Amino acid sequence: MTTYALAGNPNAGKTSLFNLLTGTRQYVGNWPGVTVERKMGYLKKDNSVRIVDLPGIYSLSPFSLEERIASQFLMNEEIDALINIVDASNLERNLYFTLQLLELGKPTIMSLNMMDVADYHGVKIDTNKLQDKLGIPIVPMMVRKGRGLQDFINQMKEAKPASNQLKYSKDLEAVIGEIITELQRSSQLSKQNYRWLAIQLLEGNSVIRGQINDPAIIGIVDNIIRNFEDKVAAPVSQLIREERYSWIHSLLAEVMVAEGNQKKTFTERIDNLVTNKWLGIPIFLLFMYLTFQATFTWIGAPMQDLLDGWFSGPLTDGAVGFLTLIGATDWLINLVVDGIIAGVGGVLIFVPQIFVLFLIISFLEDSGYMARAAFIMDKAMSKMGLNGKAFIPMIVGFGCNVPGVMSTRTIEQPKERLVTILLSPFMSCSARLAVYALFVGVFFESYQSLIVLSLYILGIILAILSGIIFKRFLLQDQEESLFVIELPPYRVPMIRSLLLNTWDKGKNFIKKAGTVIFSMAVLIWFLANFSWSGMVDNMNDSFLAALGGIIAPVFAPLGFGTWQSGVALISGVMAKEIVVSTMSIVYGAGGESIAQLSGYVTAAFTPISAYAFMVFVLLYVPCMATIIVMKKESGTWKWTLISIAYSFSIAWVLAFIIYQVGNLIL
Repeated sequence: MTTYALAGNPNAGKTSLFNLLTGTRQYVGNWPGVTVERKMGYLKKDNSVRIVDLPGIYSLSPFSLEERIASQFLMNEEIDALINIVDASNLERNLYFTLQLLELGKPTIMSLNMMDVADYHGVKIDTNKLQDKLGIPIVPMMVRKGRGLQDFINQMKEAKPASNQLKYSKDLEAVIGEIITELQRSSQLSKQNYRWLAIQLLEGNSVIRGQINDPAIIGIVDNIIRNFEDKVAAPVSQLIREERYSWIHSLLAEVMVAEGNQKKTFTERIDNLVTNKWLGIPIFLLFMYLTFQATFTWIGAPMQDLLDGWFSGPLTDGAVGFLTLIGATDWLINLVVDGIIAGVGGVLIFVPQIFVLFLIISFLEDSGYMARAAFIMDKAMSKMGLNGKAFIPMIVGFGCNVPGVMSTRTIEQPKERLVTILLSPFMSCSARLAVYALFVGVFFESYQSLIVLSLYILGIILAILSGIIFKRFLLQDQEESLFVIELPPYRVPMIRSLLLNTWDKGKNFIKKAGTVIFSMAVLIWFLANFSWSGMVDNMNDSFLAALGGIIAPVFAPLGFGTWQSGVALISGVMAKEIVVSTMSIVYGAGGESIAQLSGYVTAAFTPISAYAFMVFVLLYVPCMATIIVMKKESGTWKWTLISIAYSFSIAWVLAFIIYQVGNLIL
């Protein structure tokens, strides 16, 4: 088994190359921070070659979780070769990380990606000369279009250690030699590249330092570094950085010609508008509004009607006919029609809207706009003691809160990361969209997009206000962190990539319908149709009604104090889509159409209580999967339970205000 580690700067095309080489479909987005943990795959048609996709980082100096993951992997794991992917249009910045990788002494091959972007900017690179200067194979590529892939695969076996590594100044080389001598005393480090370890220690790599278990060696190394810095009156890490950039500049002078493109690029012209101090946020809100218009009115609604007609017509009639033909009992027919078809079908009819939403979000991500959204939200985030990078998990949370919480790994400061984890569930995920679609279609047909937009904005505003509260208790002693994010060039998304990303996000919704929602639908049907006395004729006498009756008074002041609403909210803790599934069962909609279910909902809610209910669903408790991930990422149940109690309290108070004040005004 041959293992290659794939490493490069964020947004250099690393995960795209990984997908091409392995045939897997990892999430790819045109913004930094997409890969937050290492992933593994095997070379297509050759399972003897394993490829590990490391997080995209700018340096091995571990200021972030991604950099710690990469440093730990490079020191502790057995790898045979490195694949270094480099953005040809940002060669100077990318080569800094390349130098750190080459110092590891492993066989290396470079994918020189985005040659078309470099050419557009008037950057000409002599690839052959660059290859000679670095002493490793270099393959020019355009990864997004798959160009150069076969040549790269053919040359992977030609990877070799760099034959022309950087030699530092005499004084630096002397101190590197001293540290190497000390490291060689440790049997623990016998399989390591001593020179690479010495340079990493000089740079202050805390991960590498923590891997060395001998306190005596660490103490001697610290003395060597301290004596050297006293001698030169400068941090040794700064000297290393300066010498690296000096070497890179000399190299680029020989291999690169920047003719320059005096015209403003397409990216620059668009950014003048979308990142404008006054227009940035209104444009972001406009994009969200248009997204919901497409989701609920232009595209999603007609497709939903077709799917609804199939579930309530041919599927239900066919199921009843088949079960009757084979002599199924009445209770089994009721279970299939009133339980499974009503419960699962009541959720699946919203699949078109979910996929339309994911398609548009994938387009905005792949185009490069989402990085701008984080940039324009930096000022609002700073009010919370956070920075714009914290907005990225929130944007991811629009699709699903689980990856939203996981993507907080890109945040360097532990307390900032904790606060962002606590705020992420306020983002309205796609699962809640099924609840919104049901209620806005019934009560707000002419204003569907505006109502749903108001819920998304409400989630963002409450996250910001809550962040200000958390800042007072969690971030008061923390230094203000800097927000640095690369704004990638705008790109027209590849149709294939766009569709695959949409499917990868949306299939989880369908998979959940076939597993969690199916199981819950069967359980809810049994609880709604049985009591201690056996099967009941009226659901009001069932186990479910008894359970709902206990908790219904809690929600009565909010305008939805029925047992049906209570059990729907309880079931929604498993997954928010199950709120709709439960309503389809407990209101007895059976295999009927969404229009008929709407009639039952109309009788149980008013427009004001319906809006209060949607706000409550937006805020009250994260789904079970999100709760588990929050505990894992925060490392404690304490803050997870605090988050649950806090969000439930906020949901109850806000829904109470909306319902009570709304009834006074209207």
